[in-house]
Amino acid sequence: MQIKGKVVLVTGANRGLGKQFVKSLLDAGASKVYAAARNPDSVDIEGAQAIRLDVTNAADIAQAAAKYADVQVVINNAGALTRGALLDHASTQGVRDLIEVNAIGPLNVTQAFAPMLRKNGGGAVVNVLSVLSWVVLPDGGAYSVSKSAAWAVTNALRDELRGQGTLVVGVHPGYIDTDMVAEVTAPKTSPASVVEQVLAAIERDEEEVLVDDTGRAVKQSLSTQTPIYITGVPR
Repeated sequence: MQIKGKVVLVTGANRGLGKQFVKSLLDAGASKVYAAARNPDSVDIEGAQAIRLDVTNAADIAQAAAKYADVQVVINNAGALTRGALLDHASTQGVRDLIEVNAIGPLNVTQAFAPMLRKNGGGAVVNVLSVLSWVVLPDGGAYSVSKSAAWAVTNALRDELRGQGTLVVGVHPGYIDTDMVAEVTAPKTSPASVVEQVLAAIERDEEEVLVDDTGRAVKQSLSTQTPIYITGVPR
């Protein structure tokens, strides 16, 4: 599937990886890019069409699906991060909140736009997940719970949408060099590199993208006798 000439919706498009998706899609020749954010005034990308879309707001999603019926590719990028130990009772609400944004949000957006994708030739859905779908970092339990749920949502949607010719792509990056992890000193992948690999995967009809060595190593460990989700990340 070629990006050139396609109409694309990107959620969480006002900063970080989402902003890079919009810029790279325009550079790749997308005919139109809807740059979605809770506050469309925060989108400042020349050539993009800023739209209001809070992925936790059912009315926003319904209005967007009704108004932007020409969408051919949906990139579910919007996400949130909180930290804290799961044994702390205060983390329970954090788990609920992150599941709402990181798992239910992409599900609801995909449900709303799936009929348009079918009508417009099948297209693609890209879900930005994480290597933390498969492993937990200290004080990162709530985030991993939400991203594991999003991974399961992605796998289920892939199966359900295959019949209408919609490609579903799961992206599992490690650290990306954005504001979300600005305080982290570990190696990070640039947003431009992540997006370049994702767009190349779409054009090759690939269903999973591992953008860095961290993701590849964690994925490889899953089928061993000592998978990293049991042994844990070295401290």
